[in-house]
Amino acid sequence: MTKSSRPSLGRPDTTPLPGAERRAVRAGVLEVACELSGPQDGRTVILLHGFPYDVRAFDAVVPRLADAGCRVIVPWLRGYGATRFLAAETPRSGQQAALGHDLVALLDALDIGSAVLAGYDWGGRAACVAAALWPERARGLVTVCGYNIQDIANAGTPLPPAFEHALWYQYYFHGERGRAGLEKHRRALCRLLWQQWSPEWHFDVATYERSAAAFDNPDFVDVVVHSYRHRFGLAAGDPQYETSEARLARLPVIAVPAIALHGESDGVMPVEGSERHQRHFTGAYERHVLPGIGHNLPQEAPAVFADAVLALAGTGAGGGR
Repeated sequence: MTKSSRPSLGRPDTTPLPGAERRAVRAGVLEVACELSGPQDGRTVILLHGFPYDVRAFDAVVPRLADAGCRVIVPWLRGYGATRFLAAETPRSGQQAALGHDLVALLDALDIGSAVLAGYDWGGRAACVAAALWPERARGLVTVCGYNIQDIANAGTPLPPAFEHALWYQYYFHGERGRAGLEKHRRALCRLLWQQWSPEWHFDVATYERSAAAFDNPDFVDVVVHSYRHRFGLAAGDPQYETSEARLARLPVIAVPAIALHGESDGVMPVEGSERHQRHFTGAYERHVLPGIGHNLPQEAPAVFADAVLALAGTGAGGGR
């Protein structure tokens, strides 16, 4: 885990979604860049992107939710876009507890008591962590690929070869060659992951570049590399999250209402990977497999993703405050 001392690459910026407000919010150890849409008194929904994606993954989801009366908040995670660490000395951690704490800190900073939490990949992990450790902050949970809390204690247990093959990038980042490769070839590497993880989604260059601007964040490489080393027990975590990591090591159940979505063509986790996740959910739980859909589910199947959120959020004013 490192503390970034490199000069800033500049704050990558993209045009906000029409009707959205771009805002920087001081929350915990971060200044979080986010876009806010929909009526201010609507039921609050937080949409959380993954690696290597950004808030643009939700561009076709947000209007559906806002039109249904939801207040929609889409933040860039630590290490992405214009989100910045407030202090140079803060470790650039990508561990799961850090992502959960970032989410709760954002809710606190925006004076949101509870919200529907919906995400995929890293964002799905942040949502699962928050729902498990702070269930009072989650009205409901939409999670791609099911239970996303990492079982770090058993991370060294080999998976079936087909599963291992898909995780090549994680092992690549374990060494300094991988760090250097991500630093030098971040756009090409991340584009390759998009292609491998969503083999039936034919995105164009403009779509990719609109998200890839977020990878120019000066902390992107440090946060990504730490994430993939910490989850295998190869890097120490930030001490401020030690208590939460100890709780997560027990694989806590999620008691809030939850909907799990899994693309049948997901190139990271085959659908078999989430088949037995129901044991981690003690509240109302549904799992839906989507034919022809890959890992970037909200961008590939925005209507399905939005419908899952609305099933938990309902409609009407004041539900999430």
